[in-house]
Order: sequence, then C-alpha cells, then structure tokens
Amino acid sequence: MKELKALCRKNIWDLAPYSSARNEYAGHQAHVFLDANENPYNSPLNRYPDPLQETVKEALSKVKGVPAENIFLGNGSDEAIDLPYRIFCRPGKDNAVAIEPTYGMYKVCADINDVEYRPVLLDEDFQITSAKLLDACDENTKLIWICSPNNPTGNLIPRNTIEEVLEKFQGIVIVDEAYSDFSGVTPMRKEIGQHPNLVVLNTMSKAWGCAAIRLGMAFASKEIIGLYNKVKYPYNVNQLTQKQALEALKDPFRVDKWVKIILLERARMMVAVKELPISKHVYPSDANFFLVRMTDAQSVYDYLTDKGIIVRNRTHVRLCGNCLRITIGSKTENQELLAALRKYSEGVKPHQS
Repeated sequence: MKELKALCRKNIWDLAPYSSARNEYAGHQAHVFLDANENPYNSPLNRYPDPLQETVKEALSKVKGVPAENIFLGNGSDEAIDLPYRIFCRPGKDNAVAIEPTYGMYKVCADINDVEYRPVLLDEDFQITSAKLLDACDENTKLIWICSPNNPTGNLIPRNTIEEVLEKFQGIVIVDEAYSDFSGVTPMRKEIGQHPNLVVLNTMSKAWGCAAIRLGMAFASKEIIGLYNKVKYPYNVNQLTQKQALEALKDPFRVDKWVKIILLERARMMVAVKELPISKHVYPSDANFFLVRMTDAQSVYDYLTDKGIIVRNRTHVRLCGNCLRITIGSKTENQELLAALRKYSEGVKPHQS
C-alpha cells in the first residue's frame, strides 16, 4: 500500500483534533471534576463519558483477541463506515469500489461525502474475483468495500480473494464482518498485523443481540485507529451504551449458545422454505439470515405484511429479483412464518408456481 500519509486527505493529516476535558487529565487520578461545565447533580448521568471508551475496549480485547489500541468504537457500524470517506477520500475527486449487491450504507456514505461509488457486480453465485475488483480501480480509488458474509446474499467472499485484493491494492480495504459470528470461519481481524491497509468492521448488533445500544467497531493498525479517533466526534459513544456493552461482554458464552441455536434454526428453516411450491431457490448462507427466490416475492411479502410478519423484500436489488431476505428469529417466530408461507402456498394455483 501507499504510505498512510499519502492516502490520507492533507487537511485530516494536519488536523488538530478537539481536546476534550476528559482527555487533558489522562494519567491522573481525580475525584473533583470542575473542568467540563457539567451539572454537579444527577450522578452518574451528569458526567461526560470516556471519549475513547478505554474500559470497553479492554473488555472487547479479551473477547475479540485484538489489542485495545487496534480497536475503534463508534455509534453503530455506520460511523465506522462513514469515517474512512472523511479520512481518505477527497470530495469530488476520489472514489470507492464495492461489491454489488451489498450493504446499502457504503453507497449512502459515499453520496453524503461526495465520493464516486463504483459497484462491481457479483456473478450468479454471488462471488467475485480480485481481478474484477481491481480492474474497477484507478489512481483515485482510495477504498474497496467487501462485506463477508455479504448482505443481502448471505455468503462468504473467499479469503484468498480478499487477500489478493489486500496485496495488490494501494489503498484501504475494508472488510465488513458484521455476520462473521455465524460463519464458522476465523475472522479477518486476526490478520490486521499482516495487512497494514486492512480495516475490519464488526458490531454488537447481530450475534450479541445488542442492536439497540448502537455500538460498532473497527479493527485496524494503530495508525489507522489514530486517524479514526482524530476525526470522530469527542463523545461519540454515550455512557449508557458503554455500560450495557460491558454487561454484555461479561458473558460471551451466552452469545455462543445463541449462535448455535440460530444456526440450527437456520438449517431447519432453509430446508422447510425450500420445500414450498412458491420457493424457486434458497441460497447458501453463512449469516443469521438467508435469501430465497420466490415465484412472486412482492405478493408473498404483501401477504406476510398483512399477517404482521415482516421480512425484507430485496426484489429491486440487482441480482436479487423476486428475492426475500429472511432473518432467523426465535423458534416460535420461525414457526409462525412457516405456517403463513404454507397457508399462502395452499392458495397458489398450479400455473402460478
């Protein structure tokens, strides 16, 4: 890769970050806080949170197997997605390459930051070659986005494909592993030491069951994490989120149990949906959801919605015509969905399927 200074926007590299009150006394013990214009009443909510979430990072480090200095925490993964555009991409000049179809926020953040977004279409098996991704790049390509397992397709992008991109691309490669806990493969965050241009995203929203607290994370070199921390807003992760994250991280074995149950339900649901006459193809999945091509996805979606059952209609996404994305819920929820789909199938005339 190019030197980090050459990849970074000059104004960001030269930026003097905001120095919060909590940063300035770091390394000292304190018990009287008269530095941040806080109200002395309503403890503990009257105090600003740790701007760098050090305690949460230490707890995460033990669970994720990554040093705390290599972890960035953000207000959901969306903050960790937005920041690379702000750090590395000059508005109106630079561009980013991504697989297509994939998670929509990569493009939304590109559009917000006035960065050209170059989608590269996956093949019929929802796979891609490194050559195809690299061919879409030019001298102004700063980022490549790879979601693996991918959303909405559910499949992993092969590790060797990602590694070839990392070795040959001169910019930053961001691998979004939001669903990696359901894949059974070693996460790429373990390889940030071998690839200085690698950023790996993860979240508390999926396997950890903490979507409500909005806590996303990025794993990368100490230098890249330093840039993330320079550009982020001072108190980007609130105290309530930090507290709840620490509670969740006390019991990682509970998460392992949840994942095992979800994987068993995923296998059962995929077989059951495949047997329905309205189902044309159920795609392989390495996530906590699966994609299914229906005979008439819109009609099925409308029927389920009327029954109060919500799935994701992906029929207007490229390569996903007539596809529904179904999240694995509890066994009770899954049974209710199956019952509704079977009921719908009974009313489908032979020529409709």
